[in-house]
Amino acid sequence: MLTGKAMTSRIDKRFAQCRAEKRAALVTFIMAGDPDAALSLDILKALPKSGADIIEVGMPFSDPMADGPAIQAAGLRAMRAGMTLKGVLAQVEAFRRDDADTPIVLMGYYNPIYVYGVDRFLADAKAAGVDGLIVVDLPPEEDVELCLPALRAGVSFIRLATPTTDDRRLPAVLANTSGFVYYVSVTGVTGQKRPDYSKVATAVRRIKAHTDLPVAVGFGVKDAAAAAEIGANADAVVVGSAIIDALARTLDADNRGGPAAVAAVSKLVNELAAGVASARR
Repeated sequence: MLTGKAMTSRIDKRFAQCRAEKRAALVTFIMAGDPDAALSLDILKALPKSGADIIEVGMPFSDPMADGPAIQAAGLRAMRAGMTLKGVLAQVEAFRRDDADTPIVLMGYYNPIYVYGVDRFLADAKAAGVDGLIVVDLPPEEDVELCLPALRAGVSFIRLATPTTDDRRLPAVLANTSGFVYYVSVTGVTGQKRPDYSKVATAVRRIKAHTDLPVAVGFGVKDAAAAAEIGANADAVVVGSAIIDALARTLDADNRGGPAAVAAVSKLVNELAAGVASARR
Protein backbone atom coordinates (compact mmCIF):
# COMPACT_ATOMS: atom_id res chain seq x y z
CA MET A 1 0.00 0.00 0.00
CA LEU A 2 1.20 3.48 -0.86
CA THR A 3 0.40 6.23 1.59
CA GLY A 4 2.12 9.23 0.04
CA LYS A 5 3.74 10.16 3.39
CA ALA A 6 7.38 9.61 2.48
CA MET A 7 7.94 13.33 2.09
CA THR A 8 6.47 16.47 3.57
CA SER A 9 4.43 18.15 0.88
CA ARG A 10 3.11 21.69 0.60
CA ILE A 11 -0.25 20.27 1.66
CA ASP A 12 1.23 18.72 4.81
CA LYS A 13 3.03 21.95 5.67
CA ARG A 14 -0.07 24.07 5.20
CA PHE A 15 -2.21 21.86 7.44
CA ALA A 16 0.55 21.91 10.07
CA GLN A 17 0.58 25.71 9.90
CA CYS A 18 -3.21 25.88 10.32
CA ARG A 19 -3.09 23.48 13.28
CA ALA A 20 -0.44 25.68 14.90
CA GLU A 21 -2.75 28.65 14.40
CA LYS A 22 -5.62 26.62 15.92
CA ARG A 23 -7.93 26.98 12.95
CA ALA A 24 -9.23 25.08 9.99
CA ALA A 25 -7.78 25.66 6.53
CA LEU A 26 -9.78 27.42 3.83
CA VAL A 27 -9.77 25.54 0.53
CA THR A 28 -11.06 27.53 -2.44
CA PHE A 29 -12.04 26.29 -5.89
CA ILE A 30 -11.90 28.10 -9.20
CA MET A 31 -12.20 26.81 -12.75
CA ALA A 32 -9.07 27.28 -14.83
CA GLY A 33 -9.83 29.52 -17.80
CA ASP A 34 -13.09 30.94 -16.46
CA PRO A 35 -14.08 33.26 -18.06
CA ASP A 36 -10.76 33.46 -19.92
CA ALA A 37 -7.16 32.49 -19.26
CA ALA A 38 -5.87 35.93 -18.29
CA LEU A 39 -8.64 36.77 -15.82
CA SER A 40 -8.59 33.26 -14.40
CA LEU A 41 -4.88 33.63 -13.65
CA ASP A 42 -5.44 37.02 -12.02
CA ILE A 43 -8.06 35.45 -9.73
CA LEU A 44 -5.80 32.49 -8.98
CA LYS A 45 -2.99 34.82 -7.92
CA ALA A 46 -5.35 36.87 -5.73
CA LEU A 47 -6.68 33.92 -3.72
CA PRO A 48 -3.79 33.46 -1.24
CA LYS A 49 -3.72 37.20 -0.52
CA SER A 50 -7.45 37.02 0.27
CA GLY A 51 -7.08 34.18 2.76
CA ALA A 52 -7.11 30.93 0.77
CA ASP A 53 -4.83 28.29 2.32
CA ILE A 54 -5.17 25.65 -0.40
CA ILE A 55 -6.46 26.14 -3.94
CA GLU A 56 -8.38 23.63 -6.00
CA VAL A 57 -8.15 24.36 -9.72
CA GLY A 58 -10.82 22.85 -11.92
CA MET A 59 -9.88 21.07 -15.13
CA PRO A 60 -12.70 21.89 -17.59
CA PHE A 61 -14.55 18.85 -18.94
CA SER A 62 -17.57 18.48 -21.20
CA ASP A 63 -19.46 16.01 -18.97
CA PRO A 64 -18.96 17.06 -15.32
CA MET A 65 -21.40 14.63 -13.71
CA ALA A 66 -20.73 15.57 -10.06
CA ASP A 67 -20.92 19.32 -10.59
CA GLY A 68 -23.90 21.58 -10.09
CA PRO A 69 -25.04 24.36 -12.46
CA ALA A 70 -22.51 26.98 -11.32
CA ILE A 71 -19.42 24.84 -11.88
CA GLN A 72 -20.86 23.31 -15.06
CA ALA A 73 -21.32 26.83 -16.44
CA ALA A 74 -17.78 27.77 -15.40
CA GLY A 75 -16.39 24.78 -17.25
CA LEU A 76 -18.34 25.68 -20.38
CA ARG A 77 -17.12 29.27 -20.26
CA ALA A 78 -13.56 28.05 -19.89
CA MET A 79 -13.78 25.58 -22.77
CA ARG A 80 -15.41 28.18 -25.02
CA ALA A 81 -12.51 30.48 -24.21
CA GLY A 82 -10.09 27.76 -25.34
CA MET A 83 -8.87 26.33 -22.05
CA THR A 84 -7.26 22.88 -22.31
CA LEU A 85 -5.51 20.60 -19.84
CA LYS A 86 -2.18 21.88 -21.15
CA GLY A 87 -3.47 25.38 -20.47
CA VAL A 88 -4.45 24.42 -16.92
CA LEU A 89 -0.89 23.30 -16.23
CA ALA A 90 0.42 26.52 -17.76
CA GLN A 91 -1.73 28.49 -15.29
CA VAL A 92 -0.26 26.56 -12.36
CA GLU A 93 3.24 27.12 -13.70
CA ALA A 94 2.58 30.87 -14.01
CA PHE A 95 1.17 30.96 -10.47
CA ARG A 96 4.29 29.23 -9.12
CA ARG A 97 6.54 32.00 -10.42
CA ASP A 98 5.19 34.22 -7.63
CA ASP A 99 4.01 31.69 -5.03
CA ALA A 100 6.12 28.71 -4.04
CA ASP A 101 4.13 27.80 -0.93
CA THR A 102 0.36 27.66 -1.53
CA PRO A 103 -0.75 24.09 -2.29
CA ILE A 104 -2.46 23.58 -5.64
CA VAL A 105 -4.81 20.63 -6.20
CA LEU A 106 -6.25 19.89 -9.63
CA MET A 107 -9.85 18.71 -9.56
CA GLY A 108 -11.82 17.11 -12.35
CA TYR A 109 -12.39 13.94 -14.32
CA TYR A 110 -10.20 11.21 -15.71
CA ASN A 111 -10.98 11.47 -19.43
CA PRO A 112 -8.83 14.57 -20.18
CA ILE A 113 -5.92 13.05 -18.24
CA TYR A 114 -6.29 9.73 -20.07
CA VAL A 115 -6.26 11.51 -23.43
CA TYR A 116 -3.23 13.59 -22.37
CA GLY A 117 -1.42 10.43 -21.25
CA VAL A 118 -1.03 9.55 -17.58
CA ASP A 119 2.76 9.46 -17.41
CA ARG A 120 3.13 12.64 -19.44
CA PHE A 121 0.44 14.37 -17.41
CA LEU A 122 2.00 13.48 -14.05
CA ALA A 123 5.45 14.58 -15.18
CA ASP A 124 4.11 17.86 -16.51
CA ALA A 125 1.89 18.43 -13.47
CA LYS A 126 4.76 17.84 -11.05
CA ALA A 127 7.02 20.14 -13.06
CA ALA A 128 4.34 22.86 -13.10
CA GLY A 129 3.97 22.74 -9.31
CA VAL A 130 0.82 20.68 -8.79
CA ASP A 131 0.60 19.13 -5.32
CA GLY A 132 -2.46 16.91 -5.53
CA LEU A 133 -5.29 15.51 -7.62
CA ILE A 134 -8.99 14.99 -7.01
CA VAL A 135 -10.42 12.85 -9.79
CA VAL A 136 -14.02 12.22 -8.93
CA ASP A 137 -14.81 9.41 -11.36
CA LEU A 138 -11.98 7.01 -10.42
CA PRO A 139 -13.02 4.70 -7.54
CA PRO A 140 -10.46 2.82 -5.41
CA GLU A 141 -10.89 -0.25 -7.61
CA GLU A 142 -9.19 1.73 -10.39
CA ASP A 143 -6.18 2.92 -8.37
CA VAL A 144 -3.78 1.40 -10.87
CA GLU A 145 -5.02 3.85 -13.53
CA LEU A 146 -3.89 7.08 -11.88
CA CYS A 147 -3.78 6.99 -8.07
CA LEU A 148 -0.76 4.72 -7.69
CA PRO A 149 1.22 6.36 -10.51
CA ALA A 150 0.46 9.77 -8.96
CA LEU A 151 1.76 8.69 -5.56
CA ARG A 152 4.92 7.33 -7.15
CA ALA A 153 5.36 10.68 -8.90
CA GLY A 154 5.05 12.54 -5.58
CA VAL A 155 1.57 13.93 -6.26
CA SER A 156 -1.07 13.42 -3.57
CA PHE A 157 -4.24 11.61 -4.59
CA ILE A 158 -7.16 12.97 -2.57
CA ARG A 159 -10.22 10.79 -2.28
CA LEU A 160 -13.83 11.78 -1.64
CA ALA A 161 -16.01 10.27 1.08
CA THR A 162 -19.76 10.91 1.15
CA PRO A 163 -22.70 10.48 3.54
CA THR A 164 -23.26 7.06 1.95
CA THR A 165 -19.66 5.86 2.51
CA ASP A 166 -20.15 3.47 5.42
CA ASP A 167 -17.54 1.92 7.72
CA ARG A 168 -17.18 -1.12 5.47
CA ARG A 169 -16.35 1.06 2.46
CA LEU A 170 -14.12 3.62 4.20
CA PRO A 171 -10.95 1.46 4.39
CA ALA A 172 -11.00 1.02 0.61
CA VAL A 173 -11.59 4.74 0.09
CA LEU A 174 -8.73 5.65 2.42
CA ALA A 175 -6.23 2.96 1.40
CA ASN A 176 -4.10 5.07 -0.96
CA THR A 177 -5.45 8.51 -0.12
CA SER A 178 -2.89 11.19 0.74
CA GLY A 179 -2.87 14.91 1.43
CA PHE A 180 -6.34 15.02 2.95
CA VAL A 181 -9.74 13.37 2.75
CA TYR A 182 -12.50 15.40 1.10
CA TYR A 183 -15.85 14.76 2.78
CA VAL A 184 -18.80 15.63 0.56
CA SER A 185 -21.28 16.89 3.13
CA VAL A 186 -24.46 16.41 1.10
CA THR A 187 -25.75 13.91 -1.41
CA GLY A 188 -26.13 15.23 -4.93
CA VAL A 189 -24.13 17.70 -7.00
CA THR A 190 -22.12 20.73 -5.94
CA GLY A 191 -23.67 23.95 -4.74
CA GLN A 192 -27.29 22.83 -4.40
CA LYS A 193 -27.91 22.07 -0.71
CA ARG A 194 -26.79 23.30 2.68
CA PRO A 195 -25.23 20.64 4.90
CA ASP A 196 -26.68 19.52 8.21
CA TYR A 197 -23.92 20.74 10.50
CA SER A 198 -24.63 18.25 13.29
CA LYS A 199 -24.32 15.37 10.84
CA VAL A 200 -21.12 16.82 9.43
CA ALA A 201 -19.49 16.85 12.86
CA THR A 202 -20.45 13.20 13.39
CA ALA A 203 -19.15 12.24 9.95
CA VAL A 204 -15.81 13.96 10.53
CA ARG A 205 -15.33 12.08 13.80
CA ARG A 206 -16.20 8.80 12.08
CA ILE A 207 -13.67 9.36 9.28
CA LYS A 208 -10.98 10.39 11.75
CA ALA A 209 -11.44 7.06 13.52
CA HIS A 210 -10.07 5.47 10.34
CA THR A 211 -7.26 7.86 9.33
CA ASP A 212 -4.75 10.40 10.59
CA LEU A 213 -5.21 12.50 7.46
CA PRO A 214 -6.91 15.91 7.70
CA VAL A 215 -10.59 15.92 6.79
CA ALA A 216 -11.83 18.73 4.56
CA VAL A 217 -15.57 19.33 4.18
CA GLY A 218 -17.23 20.86 1.14
CA PHE A 219 -20.42 21.11 -0.95
CA GLY A 220 -23.01 23.66 0.16
CA VAL A 221 -20.74 26.17 1.95
CA LYS A 222 -21.86 29.55 0.70
CA ASP A 223 -20.93 32.21 3.26
CA ALA A 224 -18.84 33.06 6.30
CA ALA A 225 -21.44 31.71 8.75
CA ALA A 226 -21.50 28.32 7.06
CA ALA A 227 -17.70 28.30 6.87
CA ALA A 228 -17.54 28.94 10.61
CA GLU A 229 -19.98 26.10 11.34
CA ILE A 230 -17.95 23.63 9.28
CA GLY A 231 -14.61 24.97 10.48
CA ALA A 232 -15.53 24.28 14.10
CA ASN A 233 -15.17 20.54 13.47
CA ALA A 234 -13.35 19.94 10.18
CA ASP A 235 -9.67 20.39 9.41
CA ALA A 236 -10.58 22.37 6.29
CA VAL A 237 -13.57 24.08 4.72
CA VAL A 238 -13.95 23.79 0.94
CA VAL A 239 -15.84 26.46 -1.03
CA GLY A 240 -16.42 26.30 -4.77
CA SER A 241 -19.83 27.17 -6.19
CA ALA A 242 -20.21 30.34 -4.10
CA ILE A 243 -16.90 31.63 -5.48
CA ILE A 244 -17.91 30.76 -9.03
CA ASP A 245 -21.24 32.56 -8.49
CA ALA A 246 -19.45 35.67 -7.20
CA LEU A 247 -17.33 35.69 -10.33
CA ALA A 248 -20.27 35.02 -12.67
CA ARG A 249 -22.28 37.95 -11.31
CA THR A 250 -19.61 40.36 -12.55
CA LEU A 251 -19.61 39.11 -16.15
CA ASP A 252 -21.37 40.88 -19.00
CA ALA A 253 -23.82 39.30 -21.44
CA ASP A 254 -20.92 37.91 -23.47
CA ASN A 255 -19.25 36.41 -20.37
CA ARG A 256 -16.49 38.97 -20.39
CA GLY A 257 -15.08 40.19 -17.12
CA GLY A 258 -12.44 42.42 -15.63
CA PRO A 259 -11.08 43.75 -12.35
CA ALA A 260 -14.55 43.60 -10.78
CA ALA A 261 -14.38 39.81 -10.95
CA VAL A 262 -11.10 39.70 -9.01
CA ALA A 263 -12.50 42.15 -6.47
CA ALA A 264 -15.72 40.17 -5.98
CA VAL A 265 -13.94 36.86 -5.51
CA SER A 266 -11.35 38.42 -3.20
CA LYS A 267 -14.06 40.00 -1.05
CA LEU A 268 -15.93 36.72 -0.63
CA VAL A 269 -12.77 34.71 0.11
CA ASN A 270 -11.72 37.28 2.69
CA GLU A 271 -15.13 36.93 4.39
CA LEU A 272 -14.91 33.13 4.28
CA ALA A 273 -11.41 33.20 5.78
CA ALA A 274 -12.66 35.40 8.60
CA GLY A 275 -15.52 32.98 9.21
CA VAL A 276 -13.16 30.01 9.36
CA ALA A 277 -10.78 31.88 11.68
CA SER A 278 -13.64 32.72 14.07
CA ALA A 279 -14.82 29.11 14.39
CA ARG A 280 -12.53 28.06 17.24
CA ARG A 281 -12.15 31.29 19.19
